Amino acid sequence: MNVVIYVYDGMTMLDAIGPYEILRNVKKTDIKFVSKEKGEIKADTHFIHINSKYSIDEISKADVLIIPGSSNAFVREMKDKKVLNWIKKIDLSTQKTVSVCTGSIILASTGLLKNKKATSHWKAVNMLTQFEVNPVRERIVSEGKYITAAGVSAGIDMAIYLVNELKGEKAAKAAQLSIEYDPNPMFNSGNYLNAEQDVIKLSEEIMENDAKKDLSLWEILVNARTLLKLKKNTDN
Repeated sequence: MNVVIYVYDGMTMLDAIGPYEILRNVKKTDIKFVSKEKGEIKADTHFIHINSKYSIDEISKADVLIIPGSSNAFVREMKDKKVLNWIKKIDLSTQKTVSVCTGSIILASTGLLKNKKATSHWKAVNMLTQFEVNPVRERIVSEGKYITAAGVSAGIDMAIYLVNELKGEKAAKAAQLSIEYDPNPMFNSGNYLNAEQDVIKLSEEIMENDAKKDLSLWEILVNARTLLKLKKNTDN
């Protein structure tokens, strides 16, 4: 199984690494990190870097394409015609095209999710309506060959779901056990629908402060309208 994970400057690292850790524990799976231009890719924190060995010009097909999300950088990616055309080209060969967090908004920008249900990070999920996509607040949404996952950590759940779909239950369980993924969090605040309003407000403040590190001043000015929609996107 050939898996391509699209990576880009400003992405949320766990969006890519979570699925990677599951999929690397599946037999006969080859995983490539692919970016617009190969080389060093910086996370949205500007603290962790990974090396992309392949550019999108070198990769034209895959069994699985994974599109991770980001704090703000997805706004740049969703407007990049070269990236969007590459995603559509790869999609012609995939068994599954999947996203994590705001990666679903990049995917929606291609038109591939039009008239379908999809999810995303709770802060951004309603942005999907801009692309005639039906947003839903669910952990994982499967629509034919397309699978979208909610924010960040949901990418791990999505990858287990994906392995079960393509390789069967035993392979999925073995991959899950390999990383000892047995979540039992101290608090029941990991779902937007369960979180208290003061917790939501604090979380928004944290994310907005982090987001300021992500885009350059020029990118913020160019994308101001989209970023304003993101800021106002949370439901009451």
